[in-house]
Amino acid sequence: MFETLSDRLTSVFSSLRSKGRLSDADIDATCREIRIALLEADVALPVVKDFVARVKERARGAEVSQALNPAQQVVKIVNDELIEVLGGETRRLRHAKTPPTVIMLAGLQGSGKTTLAGKLAKWLREQGHAPLLVACDLQRPNAVQQLSVMAERAEVAVFAPEPGNGVGDPVAVARESVEQARRRQHDVVIVDTAGRLGIDQELMKQAADIRDAISPDEVLFVVDAMIGQDAVSTAQAFMEGVGFDGVVLTKLDGDARGGAALSVRHVTGRPIMFASTGEKLEDFDAFHPDRMAGRILDMGDILTLIEQAQKTFDEQEAAKMAGKLASGDGFTLDDFLEQMMMVRRMGPIKNLLGMMPGMGQMREQLNQVDDRDLDRIAAIIRSMTPGERQEPKIINGSRRARIAKGSGVTVTEVNNLVVRFFEAQKMMKRMTQGLGIPGMPGRGKSQKAQKAKKGRRVSGDPRKAALGKAGSGTADTPSLPKGAGALGNLGTGQLPPGPELPPGFDPSKFKLPGQK
Repeated sequence: MFETLSDRLTSVFSSLRSKGRLSDADIDATCREIRIALLEADVALPVVKDFVARVKERARGAEVSQALNPAQQVVKIVNDELIEVLGGETRRLRHAKTPPTVIMLAGLQGSGKTTLAGKLAKWLREQGHAPLLVACDLQRPNAVQQLSVMAERAEVAVFAPEPGNGVGDPVAVARESVEQARRRQHDVVIVDTAGRLGIDQELMKQAADIRDAISPDEVLFVVDAMIGQDAVSTAQAFMEGVGFDGVVLTKLDGDARGGAALSVRHVTGRPIMFASTGEKLEDFDAFHPDRMAGRILDMGDILTLIEQAQKTFDEQEAAKMAGKLASGDGFTLDDFLEQMMMVRRMGPIKNLLGMMPGMGQMREQLNQVDDRDLDRIAAIIRSMTPGERQEPKIINGSRRARIAKGSGVTVTEVNNLVVRFFEAQKMMKRMTQGLGIPGMPGRGKSQKAQKAKKGRRVSGDPRKAALGKAGSGTADTPSLPKGAGALGNLGTGQLPPGPELPPGFDPSKFKLPGQK
């Protein structure tokens, strides 16, 4: 969503890094580029003026003129102001002192209210709540049925006494739903209301009547982040006609410029509380202004990445897997497949890599990452027998042909996977033995013993020998083609150029289980 804005701001700051001091002309030129970047991203003009004025005022102050690195200080100022524009601190849901907590969703038709109701219900259920979805959109065809399907997928209850399609009183349904929630001991009620293609008096009156009937603890305005400046005018109309406490952005995974997301909070004064980033029920989370600002400025979003990993990986399984990694030989293809499936559950690989700092400069390479490569690897491993997964060394020519036929790939792709798996095993063993890794305990052979060893050992495996001739390594420790990796494009044996480690990354700070 913010790729264009991120690219422009990153290029602006890269030109500042070579300057030891910033003159007024440098600050004016930088602010001019920031203004153009924001306007091109479809940010509202009043928001742009206020933002640039605050950045310019702070950039000319003592915090930049006296800084050891003025360019970094300007980046910090822009980051601080972006966080402020996006809402400052993360806004949490207000829960009622006496359950149930009533949440009302409002917005135009097509903004994604019904889908978002299911996402919010699932998100609340995972936090230990017992939400009840209420179908008050009785105008749009099949809206009630859609909400019922969403409730089933989210594994939550739904209250839909009216068939909809123009039949029923939404105000009466909303009022009755609160009593129903008390009887069934639901602590959260999520009311899905009707929308229109545009702002009209009937829409505003119905939304206001539902609000007055249920006295919601939170009124959330759902806005499509892809509709541009119309999002700002629509938000203002709902603010005057119904009023709302927070904003929910949908379709943040789209390719629109996304400046409306930066404008809505500034114009309405209401915080952005949630963001929807995909079609799946899992593609939803609380909105963190500081993390979004970091993504826009290509600083990464490590906290969100860690949270997703914590949701996906079980601590006991992770500790068990760490022990196998430490042993090297104990790591099998079954373990490899299990780890790969865990990574897949975290989301698309492209999105995960995009949360790393500096990945905005490698967007073309990230766009070439295809999750279907992982599916082909999984198909190859699942076509093996349990014995072959435990001991890949027994996989001979006839076995490779059978595996290739069963998984729908070529024999070459099977060969590549097996060879790369062996190399990954060796690499893990070297890391745990501390060979060549700064800060790691040296449990392997001494350096003198390694130097005393002469000659070149030739492997009897023709696959390894071929790889050894192609690369710069030995036949026993072949180097893969440039850009190749353990999870590559199996059809070609190549991967797009991988990301470099961020500056300051020190592998010695990582400790394995049992290492002090």
